[in-house]
Amino acid sequence: MARRFRGEYTFKVDAKGRMSIPALFRRVLEAGDPNWTEGLRPELVIVYGDDSRDFLEVYTMTAIDALDDKIARLPRSPLKRRLERMISGQSHQTEVDGDGRLVLPQKLRQKIGLEKEAFFIASGDTFQIWKPETFEAEDAAFAEELGEDIPEGTDPLDALDLMLDQREDF
Repeated sequence: MARRFRGEYTFKVDAKGRMSIPALFRRVLEAGDPNWTEGLRPELVIVYGDDSRDFLEVYTMTAIDALDDKIARLPRSPLKRRLERMISGQSHQTEVDGDGRLVLPQKLRQKIGLEKEAFFIASGDTFQIWKPETFEAEDAAFAEELGEDIPEGTDPLDALDLMLDQREDF
């Protein structure tokens, strides 16, 4: 299994859109770039999507290739065109700079309202970049929504087992 992103971090964003990438995230980006070797800069893809997304999603090259392969297997349809547009068109391929930073173009910073700080949160084989205040609001709304499906006081890991057990019944 490929290395996974883990953790959450907040970093300063300078006027040119440069921000540090957590060292552990850089190791995952390196492992997820088949062309990377010591001394090279790992490549990555930032999917910004349409107005329905308030965050940027960062993929390793391996993860984006796997997603492209899944989309390619779909039959021609409006959904396939939409996914192709989002993953291929509404994305930005870049690399980690020599100082271990990510440089976000103005367009991407404006899209999510990023100014002085960026919040990074791991999401398995991707990580997301949020404006900290937007993430806090979304996370609170998500917790409230999740509470409808999981009884109060339940550990989400316990709910995972419960949901997998229910899924196996189908």
